Order: sequence, then C-alpha cells, then structure tokens
Amino acid sequence: MGKKVLEKDDAVNILQAVVSAMQDKKAKKIISLDLTKINNSVTNYFVICHAPSKTQVDAIYDNVIKVVREQCETKPFNKEGVENAEWILIDYFDVVVHIFLEDIRSFYHLEDLWADSFKKEYESAD
Repeated sequence: MGKKVLEKDDAVNILQAVVSAMQDKKAKKIISLDLTKINNSVTNYFVICHAPSKTQVDAIYDNVIKVVREQCETKPFNKEGVENAEWILIDYFDVVVHIFLEDIRSFYHLEDLWADSFKKEYESAD
C-alpha cells in the first residue's frame, strides 16, 4: 500500500533507469533525445553516452541491463555490438540505448541526425 507499481513498458521509467545506470558507471555526455513528436520515428527515446575504454563501455552496458531489469522488470528486445564494445545498442522498444566508445561517437554524431528532437543533457562524469 502506498508503493507505486511501475508499468513494465513505461518508457519514462525505463529512460530514468537507463540514465541512472549510466551515471553509476561514470558514463560521459549522457543525453536523451525525445522523438515522440517526430512522425514515423523508430522509438520514443534515444539515450546516448560514451566512455573512454571498451572496459567501461562493457561496465555501462552490464549496469544498464541490470538496473532496468531490477527497477522496471524489463529485458531488452534486442542487443547489438556487445562483442566488440565500440557501439552497443540496447533496444527496449520505446527506449533505444546507445553506448559508444568515445571516438566512435565523435565519428557518427548520432545526436545530430535527430536535430529536430528535444535534447536533454544529464549530469555525468565529464
């Protein structure tokens, strides 16, 4: 009684859990892009961060999976890039997570492709 039960597919709760998990592992330049107002977008939110090493990219990935599972009772629909840890994508349907190695993020400028989205920056380990 009194405790709020999270909806398993609540994109905002997943977004918050992802950002928190990234912050816990000292991810750099954490941003979210709100794509809800963009017609035909593939998801509601992108969350993007980077790290200076593959070891840290892996640690951020592991923590995102763990925290979202524990807080939102949700497992990813799909994961890509885990083997080489240069650009890991975690797909939660309404939230798509991108964890980059720093130079890979700089090369692709993913956030610039969605310039018409609402961009929010979060406190990180910069």
